Amino acid sequence: MTTALTLAGIVVAIYIAILGLLWRMQERIVFQPPPEADSPDSGTGTIAYTTSDGVELLAHVVAASSTTAPILLAFHGNAIISRWMIPWAREVSRRVGVTVVLPEYRGYDGLAGAPTYAGAALDAVAALEATERRFGVGPERMIYYGHSLGTAVATELAASHPPAALLLESPFTSARDMAARLPFIGLGLFWNLISRVHYQTIIRVQQLEVPVHVAHGERDVIIPVRMGQSVHQASRNKGELLLVPEAGHNDVAVAGGAAYWRWMEEAVRQGRR
Repeated sequence: MTTALTLAGIVVAIYIAILGLLWRMQERIVFQPPPEADSPDSGTGTIAYTTSDGVELLAHVVAASSTTAPILLAFHGNAIISRWMIPWAREVSRRVGVTVVLPEYRGYDGLAGAPTYAGAALDAVAALEATERRFGVGPERMIYYGHSLGTAVATELAASHPPAALLLESPFTSARDMAARLPFIGLGLFWNLISRVHYQTIIRVQQLEVPVHVAHGERDVIIPVRMGQSVHQASRNKGELLLVPEAGHNDVAVAGGAAYWRWMEEAVRQGRR
């Protein structure tokens, strides 16, 4: 009996220690700046700005030919940098006729600071305000886009600064739902106790008046397609849902082809009404 109690105590202690480690390390799991940030590509311009807590950041700009083109503010995922999105942004600008602004997060691509949940929110607001100053338009005349982690950042920004439309590519429902996918029994039960990352996209979209457009790859093994479907279904103002059978997590645009660009064009068109 004593041995069994001792073993049980050891198991409980290990379990609590792992929970403590997850509490301490969770933002390093959520935000993963790539160690190598070399890229031969560069944007057609940049915007430099400072967050409300004093972090100096920048955004790359791929400008449309028209000075009156809509603005697409695009937030990237957790393990890339904004410069890597420039080829995609150029294609978006060419096909859809928008100016694309690619903000960078603190701690990414050699920028100061460490990425955190709270910091990413400040970074997004600062990027929005800098874009407003540069182009002289408010968020109600902009379109927000996010991929993967960027969908949560874009959705939180939309909750406080509503855009004309919200485009979510490979979105997850909530940080808690993503944590539940980890191979750790009972994590969901203790999530409220250990969480410092509070992304709840599925709740946010229920409250947004703006149209929410969702694209997701059916072969996505990082964020399952059911999450994208759930986000779209929960949206108060449903835009178009695009499911790409051959796409995984990072190749929705490539695998989607013409259907992807129609999805993008329709979202921008709705955002211009």
